[in-house]
Formats: sequence, structure tokens, C-alpha cells
Amino acid sequence: MLLLGAPAHAQSLLALEDALAIAEQNSPSIRRSLFNIEQYQYSLEAERASLKSRFSLTLDPFYFSNNRRFDNQFSQWFTNEELYSSGTFRVDQPILKTDGTISLINTFSWRSNQTEIAGVGENSNEAFYNNLYLAINQPLFTFNRRRMQLDELQLNYENANLEYAIQRLALEQRIAGQFFDVYLAQLNLDIAREELDNTAKNFEIVQNKVDAGLMALEELYQAELNFANAQLAVQDNELALANAEETFKREIGMDLDEDIQLATDLEAQPVVVDLEKAVDYALNSRMELRQRQINIEKSFFDLERTKAQNEFRADLQLTLGIFGDNEQLSKVYAMPTNNPSVGLTVNIPLFDWGERQARLQAQEVSIRAQRLELNEDRKQIRMDIRRTYRSLQTQMPRIEIARKSVENAELTYEINLERYVNGDLTGIDLNQFQNQLSSTRIDYARALINYKTQLLDLKILTLYDWGKQEPVSIALPDN
Repeated sequence: MLLLGAPAHAQSLLALEDALAIAEQNSPSIRRSLFNIEQYQYSLEAERASLKSRFSLTLDPFYFSNNRRFDNQFSQWFTNEELYSSGTFRVDQPILKTDGTISLINTFSWRSNQTEIAGVGENSNEAFYNNLYLAINQPLFTFNRRRMQLDELQLNYENANLEYAIQRLALEQRIAGQFFDVYLAQLNLDIAREELDNTAKNFEIVQNKVDAGLMALEELYQAELNFANAQLAVQDNELALANAEETFKREIGMDLDEDIQLATDLEAQPVVVDLEKAVDYALNSRMELRQRQINIEKSFFDLERTKAQNEFRADLQLTLGIFGDNEQLSKVYAMPTNNPSVGLTVNIPLFDWGERQARLQAQEVSIRAQRLELNEDRKQIRMDIRRTYRSLQTQMPRIEIARKSVENAELTYEINLERYVNGDLTGIDLNQFQNQLSSTRIDYARALINYKTQLLDLKILTLYDWGKQEPVSIALPDN
């Protein structure tokens, strides 16, 4: 484990896994995905609840009117006084398989009616009424809209979960990149500080030799210039580190003023990758492909809706019930009346100038285009995996070369530092060897980071962790 940054006071020690855990709780993209999941979950629950029996009670507790009216049939004026109170209780049960509805309805009322006709006299009636009936409404020769609505919501909910998983993987990739950016910034700062220490020592040596007359004055000028450049390099790297840390902390959702200390293991262990297995596993597991398939399935729903425009359709209405009325409540069904009814409404399209057919063709073209995009996505996935695999094969030799370069640069610097101390090498030449050493250290760190980054890329591309030799498991939020 390599700990970067010497803490001046209490700091948060962060490994890459810790940063990911924090980001999962605070990342805006992850939170948006969770909101989408929650939204579609509630919509799906509401749709499922709508398939259960609905109970309702409608009350008209009081109504009174007294109107003067004219009867056109008898050419007479009359006065009508009406007073009633009623209530309707109903149970509606949707039928998912047929998209129909069956309802049990009971209307109970009390009514007092009095009519006075000029020259004829007065008529009045006061009684209880009850109407109990079963009603069935069934659409015919059309698609099941209720079933389609439920299926579409289920697909939306699945798609929202897939989007969350994709965002989670993208977040891991993004956080890893910024994590290593901070690491490199800290490494650059450490190297710059080391260069400053070396330059300060060299400046002191040169100054002593110049004062003793053992070295030319221009060497002191060069040593001063090297020392100033080293100081400026430290300042530049401190600024770069501060900027990288703030970007990183913002991405994972930490307080910008909180001090952090990174802990990371940059050891590179060879990983065996089976290319054929990687491609097959990705094509069977990649969530983007499932999202494409969901879009195609939803396009077929749109095709069904398009077919329903100007469609031949029938609606069947059937009611069966009994009606009773009496002045006494207990005898309201003393002489009941059966009141069945059957109705059939048919919509027959005649001519629409080819509108429906053109819309169908447009939707079919859209489906073909989406299928083409799905095939292209499959090709792109294969290409991305093969490209990453080929690049990964070259990383271990690169790492070994970079490691040997660091060893050689360290030995070269030590040898030339001794020559510099003995006066056999100028300050400009020594500075070049110092820069070479710093550059090889950065190159070595970059080689290690590239290897780990490409392993992560391959993991995301295939949804398989090749280091652990196990499939990637992404915990979805609790439903």
C-alpha cells in the first residue's frame, strides 16, 4: 500500500472503494437514476392497484326544486316541485385478460314529486326506489390496452434499473480516472519536492565551491536558476494537486474543504483474459443491449396503437338487474321489475386517404432502424473488447520497461551527481539527469495506472471481473 500526502491535521483516508461508496450515495447522476426507478416503481404499483376491485359511494343527500314549466304537447303551464335524496354504491372490477370491465351497481333513493296543472288538478308521488344491476362493458376486435399499459410500465421500470446499473459502472470508471489523477498530481508534487531538496543541496555545494574559488561563478548562477525553477515547480504542482482534489471531491460528493489522503495499491499482477469468453459474456450480459431490445418492444406497442387508428371496433354493453319502488321501504322489492339491456356499438372506418397505412409504414421503418442499431451495437461491443484486449497484452512489457528505466535513471543520476560534486559535470547537465529521473518515475506510475484502467475498462465492457475471475454483480436498490 502506498500512502500519499503527509497529513498536517486530521484527514480522511480514502481507498478507491471508499470513494466509490461515497459517490454512490452523493453522485447526482446516481441520484437521478434512483429517482427514475422510484418514479416508475410507483407508477407500476399504481397500475397493478388499478386492476383490483374499486369501491365507490356517491351521495346526493338533498335536492329540492320548484319550477314553472310549459308542456308543448298539451300547450299547458304546470308547476313541478321535486325533492329527493339518493346514493349509489358501485364495485368496478377490470378484467386484465379481455380489457373489459364488470360492475355491480346499486342506487337507492327517496323521491317526493308534486305537479300542479292549471285546470286539471294536482298529482303527487312519494316513494322509495332501489335499482340493483350488473353491468358488463367489453371492447371487441381491438388490442388489449390495459395489458399493454401494464407491460409498458414493467419495461420502463426494468429500463430504469438498467440505467442505474449503467450509471453505476460509468461512475466507477469516472471516479477511478479522477482518483488516479489525484494520485499522479500528488506524485508529481512529491517528485518536485524531492527535486527542490536536491537542488537546494546542490546550490549549497556550488556556493561553497565558488566561495573557495574551486568552481566558476557561472555555475552558481545556473544553480540559482535551477533552485528557482524547482521552487516554482513545487508551487505549480501544489496548485495542480489542489485543483485535482477539488474536482475529485466534488464528483464523489465530499465537502470541498475536507482534507483527504489517498491509499492505493499500484502493484501490477498479470491477469489471464479469455477473449472468446469475454465477447460471449458481454453479448449476453451488456445492459445497453437489453435497453435496445426494450426500445424495440416498446416500438411494437406504438405499432399496435398505430394500427388502432381508424380501426374496426365494437363495444358490447350488457346490464342485468332488478328495479323496485314502493312507498314503504320494507316493501321496495314487493313487485320488482327486471331491467335487462344489451347494446352493441360498432365503429367501421370507410376511407382515410391512406393515413393509417402510411403511419404503419413509418413505424415499421422505425423498428427496422432500431434493429439495425442493435446489430451495430453488438459489433461495436466486439470491437471495443478486442481493442482493449490487444492493448492490455502490451501493458505488462511496458510496465517492466518503465520499471527498468526508473532503476537505470536512478543509477545514472547517482553517478552523475558524484561527478557534479567532483566538478566534472555542469549544473545544466545534472538538471537534465534529474529531469530524466523524474520523467521515468512518472512514466512508470502512468504505466501502472494504464494497466489498472484498462483492466477496469475490460471489466465494464464485459461485465466480468477478470482479476477475481467472477461476473460483475451490481446491487440494485431495494424495490
